[in-house]
Amino acid sequence: MLPDTKTTAAAPSAGNSSNRVPQAPFARREPVEHLLHGDRRVDDYGWLRQKESAEVIAYLNAENAYTDAFLKPTEEFQEKLYQEMLGRILQTDLSVPYRLRGYLYYTRTEEGKQYALHFRRRDAEGSPEELLLDLNQLAEGHSFLGLDAFEVSDDNQLLAYSIDTTGFRQYTLRVKDLRTGAARPGRFERVTSVAWASDNRTLFYTVEDEITKRSHRVYRHVLGTSGPATLLYEESDERFRLEVARARSGAFLLLTILSHTTSEVRFLPAGEPSSEFQLIAPREDSHEYYVDHHPRSSEGASGGVFYIRTNSGGRTFRLVTVPAADPRREFWSEVIPNRAEVMLGAAQAFQAHLVLFEREDGLPYLRIVDLPTRGSNALAASHRIEFTEPAYNASIGDNPEFAASHVRFQYESFVTPRSIFDYDARTRERTLRKQQPVLGGYDATQYVSERLHAIASDGTRVPLSLVYRRDTPRDGSAPLLLYGYGSYGISVPVNFSSNRLSLLDRGVIYAVAHIRGGGELGKPWHDAGRMKQKRNTFTDFIASAEHLIAQRYTAPKNLTIEGGSAGGLLMGAVTNMRPDLFRIVINHVPFVDVLNTMLDATLPLTVGEYEEWGNPQIDDDYFYMKNYCPYTNLERKAYPAMLLKTGLNDSQVMYWEPAKYVAKLRTLKTDSNALLLKTNMGAGHGGASGRYDYLREIALDYAFLLTQLGIRE
Repeated sequence: MLPDTKTTAAAPSAGNSSNRVPQAPFARREPVEHLLHGDRRVDDYGWLRQKESAEVIAYLNAENAYTDAFLKPTEEFQEKLYQEMLGRILQTDLSVPYRLRGYLYYTRTEEGKQYALHFRRRDAEGSPEELLLDLNQLAEGHSFLGLDAFEVSDDNQLLAYSIDTTGFRQYTLRVKDLRTGAARPGRFERVTSVAWASDNRTLFYTVEDEITKRSHRVYRHVLGTSGPATLLYEESDERFRLEVARARSGAFLLLTILSHTTSEVRFLPAGEPSSEFQLIAPREDSHEYYVDHHPRSSEGASGGVFYIRTNSGGRTFRLVTVPAADPRREFWSEVIPNRAEVMLGAAQAFQAHLVLFEREDGLPYLRIVDLPTRGSNALAASHRIEFTEPAYNASIGDNPEFAASHVRFQYESFVTPRSIFDYDARTRERTLRKQQPVLGGYDATQYVSERLHAIASDGTRVPLSLVYRRDTPRDGSAPLLLYGYGSYGISVPVNFSSNRLSLLDRGVIYAVAHIRGGGELGKPWHDAGRMKQKRNTFTDFIASAEHLIAQRYTAPKNLTIEGGSAGGLLMGAVTNMRPDLFRIVINHVPFVDVLNTMLDATLPLTVGEYEEWGNPQIDDDYFYMKNYCPYTNLERKAYPAMLLKTGLNDSQVMYWEPAKYVAKLRTLKTDSNALLLKTNMGAGHGGASGRYDYLREIALDYAFLLTQLGIRE
């Protein structure tokens, strides 16, 4: 057994070779035996879960001190990278305003301030601006600030907003009177979503359970009344969570009750806030459906129609309509059929058209459908907005007004900065409203973006997106950073980053592996990388790395991999499987203690996650998870250099997962490579919230990566 005191751990210097290597802390062992399904496991570091323990805080601080000492030779380089990245940003800037009920809403950033300011002004020339929220002021006295809800009442006089000051993603809802600037009496804790009724005084909001953080109750509160809010619904099934929102038409409030695989929707007229929510269709296992509303149809149905995106006809979804007056499932009428090769990811109703978000062959598309539509020939009355780059990201932008004739969308790629367009649905003309400024003479022609496919062991084609400087060699000598996620059906966007230029300009190739478990190729792509198919996620990533090496983009000695959260599970799993394939691992808020976490139903999110990973109380699920759990499968062997980062107040992946992982790995690794743990003691899952603080976190990551590769300027 290792002693409780610190022990010297050999590690290469991050900078000047004459610098003395600091000592790495070793956590004491406190073995706890677990016996389940006849399987015995011993966890030596479960005591690190005791967040209030002075010993735990001391250990995390010791790891931070070690990381700081190890990286001290890179401080000048970190500052250079920080100033370099800061120099590309227009620090005082305005967002593109969006229109809502006679006002233009926008945000402004100001040089030297960490957070944005939220404004509006009347949509008339010369109108003065009104300051709605100054997040810098709200952040005073706090090391973190997150803004979630931002909902203005129909009469434009009240703002419902929610903020988190810990990083635990636990939001407090307040109401501000925009006529006086004063906060209304009352505050609502642990709010997860909020919507106004059309009477300008009734709020509907959902709250989460204090322990599990599952959004489980919806309340109605009438401003100006005394007494508690009225509980309207409580969800008892721990797999399900609640979200409340207004339909785009404004006519209804929609309560969506959903798990990872099943959903149901209830509706309530926005003009009748004291009425009860009515069910559209009861939940059925593996049936997901999502709803928007249009106030009228060609059939003249009373109350208009609901547009329902449903997977009842196939895993990639289809679109149906039903009269709002009687939305039972037997009356659903198909307008967009299921297309096996096209994922229908979203559908938004406008007065004269629909906007569909689709994914095909790993790429996103926006489709405009003219209204009215009849029967299942809506595709014939539709068109896609065309994009030409080999890899890109497109998404629906801020479109709060139902009657708008244009569609605002966002477009970017690895080489094209984020661009905001207004698209005329009738003339098909697109107008560029703003492209993200990149200071310092950025020239997109100096960079190359590519899209490749790796072949997985079962023959599946796995998309890869790449970007690099045009003068980067293709002889295997270039360093490459490969990013991956591959969970929850979430797609990794091909987005622009001015920060990334600090890597590209130093000869680093950047690549994303769009592996199974993600959503790039629709729901079937997700299905193929979850539950008992989860190992596909890891083998797809390994196949992607091997393909990039075979095509001479890089070599194992130059290959860095990066992921976060569930992507951190990916990092841990592939590093256990193929440590020889990677030189460096950067792992953010990593989900690396899968088995212990999924066995603890009291932790936030665990029960709902059974539909993603399985339930380890079931023996087959237990042993499948055990087979890939990174913490469980650490072995005595050589590992790549690693930097792991976490937040003490993380509510999604608890800080102790990477802490336990590092503590255990220190006792097993046979190499002399760096193993660093950095804990942000005042933030959560997303790291620092201030834009300058966030840049410094990126500068640290980049300095670690580059110096480990021998690049020091």
